[in-house]
Amino acid sequence: MTRLIGWVRRNLVVLAGIIALAYLVLPNLVVLAFSFNKPAGKFNYEWQQFSTDAWTDPCGVADMCGSLTLSLKIAALATLGATVLGTMVAFALARYRFSGRAATTALIFLPMAMPEVVMAASLGTLFLNMRIPFGFTTILIAHIMFCLSFVVTAVKARVMSMDPRLEQAAQDLYATPVQTFLRITLPLAAPGIAAGALLSFALSFDDFIITQFNSGPTTVTFPMFVWGASQRGIPVQVNVIGTAMFLAAVVLTVVGQTIGNRRKARA
Repeated sequence: MTRLIGWVRRNLVVLAGIIALAYLVLPNLVVLAFSFNKPAGKFNYEWQQFSTDAWTDPCGVADMCGSLTLSLKIAALATLGATVLGTMVAFALARYRFSGRAATTALIFLPMAMPEVVMAASLGTLFLNMRIPFGFTTILIAHIMFCLSFVVTAVKARVMSMDPRLEQAAQDLYATPVQTFLRITLPLAAPGIAAGALLSFALSFDDFIITQFNSGPTTVTFPMFVWGASQRGIPVQVNVIGTAMFLAAVVLTVVGQTIGNRRKARA
């Protein structure tokens, strides 16, 4: 008993991490399991019978794949816009000192601190006052504004940890500013940029509140489709899409870790 208590004390942090990870992964495993269920009624809450019908026909529900395509398109464009703008803002905040720098930093990080519904209502009011029709464009602008802060946070942390002497060495070897940026600065900042882009894509694809306030009556994204379907019974195909997204995220994470470990081994 004493040995067991001692072992638990030595590995308490590891055990807590495993428990937390299991708590996070367990809902995804439930979604995976029920994607192979064949419910008796409209609601996929109780296990009835094993079936692969939903996997063989993921677009069997009307308008679901259309809303999924729309969400992927918005997420990709929002990620591109937020990553480009966020990277430039992060470099400006980390490398340069200018008037209003502290206020700009506070404004950039404000969307991360305030409730999401406040930003959604504010953007909706702005679009109404500017008489911009609600739809694809308003959702895209709102998602870029929402994701911008997260990209700036990830890229800025990476830029501040970079050694400026590497860029100075490139300049001493007669590299032009463009060559220095493309061959030294950008590769060093790439992990932070990639992290910000992935986080931006996940937030945009998964967002419901901001989309609900700025979508209009005819534009339906995948989270809005799931919310509407929950009132009359969520189809099994939703579990299939959720499982596919989860597995894609796991694959990207494993590939990224593998590439990083190989680079460290070569260095």
